[in-house]
Amino acid sequence: MKKIEAIIRPEKLTETIKGLKQIGITGFTVSQVVGRGKQKDTQGVYRGKNYKVTLHPKVKLEIVLSDYMVERTIQTIVHAAQTGEEGDGKIFVYPILEAYNIRTGTLDYDIDDLASQKEGLS
Repeated sequence: MKKIEAIIRPEKLTETIKGLKQIGITGFTVSQVVGRGKQKDTQGVYRGKNYKVTLHPKVKLEIVLSDYMVERTIQTIVHAAQTGEEGDGKIFVYPILEAYNIRTGTLDYDIDDLASQKEGLS
């Protein structure tokens, strides 16, 4: 199993979720985050005063899935979230050693519920 963390522009969230659903990924976590990368600082105005925006609002998607779905999922996120401008985001992939189902307390081998459909998705 792997965990994908994708940091994307907030305005690309709906399109990204739509793409994930099209490839059968329905389980994920979404968090609002702020961050700093190569994206340039911007100016904001609050009560008539200018200020520099150095941390930019982003959305973080976290998805745990079977190894065979990783590449397809990454390509789907890139295709949906890419604008070609600095600040599009990053994707990180981590190994997952174990996952447990809280309801049953048992080890969850089919975290993405796609293992039985593997042949149909290849």
